[in-house]
Amino acid sequence: MTTEQLLAHIRELQARRKQLLAGLQLPPEALPGSLTESRGRCGSPRCHCHQDGGHRSWTLTFMVDRKKRVEHIPTELVDAVQERVAQGKAYKEAVAELMAINAQLLVIERRARKQREAERKRRAGR
Repeated sequence: MTTEQLLAHIRELQARRKQLLAGLQLPPEALPGSLTESRGRCGSPRCHCHQDGGHRSWTLTFMVDRKKRVEHIPTELVDAVQERVAQGKAYKEAVAELMAINAQLLVIERRARKQREAERKRRAGR
């Protein structure tokens, strides 16, 4: 990659970083983890759950202090919790992209600096 191409790539990454930072705001109600539906059967042999796949149950699984937590979520809260988990995931993805851009910029800026120094030495040696 030429120095000009590296500099153009740096500008592209910096523009994307600026765009991410402008829109990056931690949603105050965001939740970590994942929301999972499961189905189970009760002990009553006449219950509908033995014919139609079981009683629905929802759990939110997340980590706190490096320990996995699993919390039951009442059915009436599932939609709200699902939205909050989606907000948390979107935020984490944006932060991960921002960090990846910063790492790419570090590498590319170093490479561009080395190329500029090598070009200066070549010109000075002529």
